[in-house]
Amino acid sequence: MRRTRWLKVVAAVLVLGLAAVGIVSTYRWFAGPPGVGHFRTVEGREAYERSYAEAMSTLPEPVAQHDVPTSYGTVRVYEWAPAQEEGAQDESAQAPPVVLIPGRASGVPMWQSNLEGFAASHRVLAFDSLGDAGMSVQAAPIRDFAEQGDWIDQVLSTLAPEGAHLVGHSFGGATAAAYAVDHPERVRSLTLLEPVLTLAHPPAEMLWWATVVSLPGLPQGLRERALTRVGGGEYDGADPLAAMIDAGTKHFSAALPTPSPLTAEQADRLDMPVSIALADSGSLAGGADVEDRARELVPEAEVRTWTGTSHSLPMEVAGELDGVLAEFWQESEG
Repeated sequence: MRRTRWLKVVAAVLVLGLAAVGIVSTYRWFAGPPGVGHFRTVEGREAYERSYAEAMSTLPEPVAQHDVPTSYGTVRVYEWAPAQEEGAQDESAQAPPVVLIPGRASGVPMWQSNLEGFAASHRVLAFDSLGDAGMSVQAAPIRDFAEQGDWIDQVLSTLAPEGAHLVGHSFGGATAAAYAVDHPERVRSLTLLEPVLTLAHPPAEMLWWATVVSLPGLPQGLRERALTRVGGGEYDGADPLAAMIDAGTKHFSAALPTPSPLTAEQADRLDMPVSIALADSGSLAGGADVEDRARELVPEAEVRTWTGTSHSLPMEVAGELDGVLAEFWQESEG
């Protein structure tokens, strides 16, 4: 029960982040190009780093940590690999790695429920996005999704030069799709988990309540009501992941380009195997007809609406999803 509550809260905070991105983008339309993501105060950064370290401690131990320099800043990447018996050949080293792109303000720790399953069959690379809360450090503005794709391509050129299975959740799904459109030659397969602003616009009601919660100075009662409508549960500050996301949204000023739903022309460029996972309750991927929209845009894609899930789909059905994706990746490599 406690896990279900915090999963809903994580989804709520992700929605808040999405709303904040929209508000900031509206400001930028009038004020000029984006700046560089940064912590607002030294104290805020320290508070976030403590929460981040605690959240990371809930993950399997990575086999390596990389700080990859790019034209837009330094990207923190963690690496996992399948356990190998002594003397056994590491077949995963020959397969394309799995690259994970997180949702807004959630960073690498959001994959805590999935990493063990993903890394059972593949080398896994997960990074904190430039311009967002995390251990990556932005050094230059990222003005649009073409430039967003530039730094991701520089990371993949360093750590996965032969291409990768790309997986994105929420805002990360939009990033993964945009990258695959511009760099299809590097994407061996594309998995979109509850992607926002990719297939369609989120339901207006969800964005409305998220915007209400993101406004400063609200009475606590109204804030809690809005959180309940968006996430369906009370915030549990004792959970490391929820606390980290909360600290990121409070203390970090993000500088991110805003995605737009794929056009038919863009979707035509997705010639790699594509898997799309949608929630059946509280989905942010689009309205009631988003599954039909997904099949229309990407006719060859594997599209599935997962029963009993919300926007926190990858966490809620981790075991089953891990198995489905392992099979999908294997088929994509065949």
